[in-house]
Amino acid sequence: MNDQYDAGYEGGPYELVGYDEYGRPVYRQVPPPQPPQQQTYDPYGQQGYGYDPYATGAQTDQQTGPQQPVPPYDPYGTGQQPPVPPQGQYDTGSYPQQYDGYDPYGQAATSGQQPQVAEQTAYIPQQAGPAEPGPDQEPQGGGPGAREDRDYRTEQFAFVEDPDAESEDVIDWLAFTENRTERREEAKRRARGRLVAIVVALSLVVAGGVGYLWYAGKLPGVSSSGDSAGATTASGAQKRNVIVVHLHDTKKTGTSTALLVDNTTTKQGTTVLLPNSLALTGDDGSTTTLTKSVDDDGSSGTREALDTALGTSIQGTWRLDTPYLQNLVDLVGNIEVDTNADVPDPDAKKGETPLVRKGENQTLSGKAAVAYATYKGSGEEQNAQLERFGQVMQGVLRKMSSDATAATTTVQTLAQILDPPLTDKDLGTFLAGLSDLAKSGDYKTAMLPVEGDGTLNAQATASVVKDVLGGTAKSPDQDAAVRVSVQNATGAKERTEDARVTLLNGGFTFLEGGTASAAEATSKVTYKDDTDKENASEVAKTLGLPAGAVAKGDVSANADVTVVLGQDYEPATAD
Repeated sequence: MNDQYDAGYEGGPYELVGYDEYGRPVYRQVPPPQPPQQQTYDPYGQQGYGYDPYATGAQTDQQTGPQQPVPPYDPYGTGQQPPVPPQGQYDTGSYPQQYDGYDPYGQAATSGQQPQVAEQTAYIPQQAGPAEPGPDQEPQGGGPGAREDRDYRTEQFAFVEDPDAESEDVIDWLAFTENRTERREEAKRRARGRLVAIVVALSLVVAGGVGYLWYAGKLPGVSSSGDSAGATTASGAQKRNVIVVHLHDTKKTGTSTALLVDNTTTKQGTTVLLPNSLALTGDDGSTTTLTKSVDDDGSSGTREALDTALGTSIQGTWRLDTPYLQNLVDLVGNIEVDTNADVPDPDAKKGETPLVRKGENQTLSGKAAVAYATYKGSGEEQNAQLERFGQVMQGVLRKMSSDATAATTTVQTLAQILDPPLTDKDLGTFLAGLSDLAKSGDYKTAMLPVEGDGTLNAQATASVVKDVLGGTAKSPDQDAAVRVSVQNATGAKERTEDARVTLLNGGFTFLEGGTASAAEATSKVTYKDDTDKENASEVAKTLGLPAGAVAKGDVSANADVTVVLGQDYEPATAD
């Protein structure tokens, strides 16, 4: 920087003297140079009147008169001079004081009067004029009035009071970074929470599925021995709701019978088809067939005969004539059946298009369903037609509503008079339960196998009567007659009738056990439970068999005591 800056105004040069509290340069005007002092030469070496032996600068000359004192040297350039007393007023006592005030740093204390040198503080033209110092501010320069230690205040610094835009940007960036980090952490916490919830949900689903499979007996790896052990308990403790259905063909005057079974314990539904040749015991104790019982004994008598023969408990009888079946199929909105034969239209001529086509998932209307359920082809057994009836009944159950109220409304819409004690509400609720099982796939159709003479064989006893109908589950009343199943192994057919008459006269219930494939020499009377031991002994005594013929063993599922008539059996002769 140029120390001799010429501002170009007020006619004098400037020099830099320092900086103010705001960091701005401060200049002052350089005082004009003093002309050298001229002293009068005394050739005679005589000192004039104004001789000052102490060289105070106050000298006189006889010729020129008093001279102005020479100003002392100011090494700091402050422009402040000590006061000079007027001429002629000197106090010699003050000289020592003057010398005592000698400044060793070059500021001589003089007693001579020095003229004040005016000083101006200047600024560069681009700056504003110098600010007037306040009462609490110190003067500029390094004069005696200046303090060695400056007292700075916070308001003197602009960056303390005034906010900086850049600093605000930094604060905003820090806040944004902090918020972004918090959002990331919160997202991670939510993700961990969702993962834990999913794991817990999957664990519950797996546990529930395994529990259901175990409860339903479908869990892989379960031993068959455990199943067989539980089967006995299940067959004896399971709850079943059973209704017998008689389909009456109003055109062909034939009947078809089936049992609708709802096992509420195992959640399994079954349609048990009963051949018309099934042997039953009539009200008078005589042997009859199922089809004859339906025609002669009616609904109530047939239901009781079936209970006796199968050892089950039937809650009601549903007589379903073919016109009502047609209306029922139309009400549920047609059915789908896998048909096994082409069925002609009974009202059409020969050679015309069949009413029902053979194939899978055939849609049957009410009329077509009735034609298929009652159709028996040329040379077919009655069981073939019975199976088609079972298909139609299962198709109806799949289309029936699973809601009890809606199913009851459907039954009431048929306007059918039911046989007591069955009511519309009972039948609707029962059909709704079976519909739910049919839709879920827990429904099947089974044929009750019988022998040619209508008697039950061992297969029927094991697979249907025991497992499906739960024949052993029936607990007869205390006063009920003992049920006795009789199998003829004598080789003479008439021995069966002889034994039937004898047992009926003795107060026992006779059950047809059929004819053995081979004759046996000795007769056998067996019982299963110890409570039936006495009853078995009474049966043997009634038939004229020895006491040694009684033994504990397996019996028919629908009987309390089983009798095998051997060649040693002799019927009682009438008196």
